[in-house]
Amino acid sequence: MAQSDFSWAIPVMRAGYAGRALVYLVVAGFSLWAIWQGGSASGTSSSLEKLETTTGGGIVLFLIFAGMLCYAVWRIIDAIWDLEAYGSDGEGIVARLGMVTTGVIHGAIGVLAFTLLFTSGAGSGGGSSITQGVDAVMSWPGGRWIVGLAGLLTIGAAVYYLHKAWKEKYREHLRANRFTMNWNGALKAGVAAQGVVVGIIGALFVYAAFTANPNEAGGVAEAFSWLNGQPYGRILVAIVCVGLLGFALFCAVNAAYRIVPKAAGDDIETLAHRMKAKAEAAAN
Repeated sequence: MAQSDFSWAIPVMRAGYAGRALVYLVVAGFSLWAIWQGGSASGTSSSLEKLETTTGGGIVLFLIFAGMLCYAVWRIIDAIWDLEAYGSDGEGIVARLGMVTTGVIHGAIGVLAFTLLFTSGAGSGGGSSITQGVDAVMSWPGGRWIVGLAGLLTIGAAVYYLHKAWKEKYREHLRANRFTMNWNGALKAGVAAQGVVVGIIGALFVYAAFTANPNEAGGVAEAFSWLNGQPYGRILVAIVCVGLLGFALFCAVNAAYRIVPKAAGDDIETLAHRMKAKAEAAAN
């Protein structure tokens, strides 16, 4: 397949990241508003259910549904054809399998948005759905080990996000321009916040496997609940939610400026290259 043939994937990728940005904007926005009003932060399912009853929420739900469908498709075709050039060695295979996993997860969010959009009052409660799923898996032979392994893999993904933020590896996939250079701090904080949330979710799965109690597992809502139970918990949750606004910005920036190597060619300067050149110039 010729390099130019991959250009069809770019609009799918951009729509996917735009939909992902909407999801995190909704979750962080509703959560911060709830905290401001003295309530509790919302998980993904609860936030989408609240969106269903908001003026104009149906339009946003449709955009989320379409965006999550595009993101799921993008991650799968990205993994199959290795459009971002991760390679076929051990590290590359793990990265590409991770793409498929995140694609499936975000596809499930799209299904939830579709259900809420076309079936009035069909909220399912994200925490209970996860608990039911974990309970079902635990009933299988070796089910606790499967849940525990899923938790460890999720923690591994969290470590990847935190390393990506610390080393600013995300700059290798972004186009260099004034916006990406000036907002690097917000992008870094957003990726780190996502790593924190994903890490807590992974730890909850590991704990559920250790205690053989599926009620200990959970998603974003349960991660917020765990944080809320720590000293200065409401402040911690608020900080993470602000960070997730940064992650929504990160997704939006990817929608606009992400580079797909096998579709874009070698003539586009990455943010990483521009920042390295700037640092070398300053050192000289």
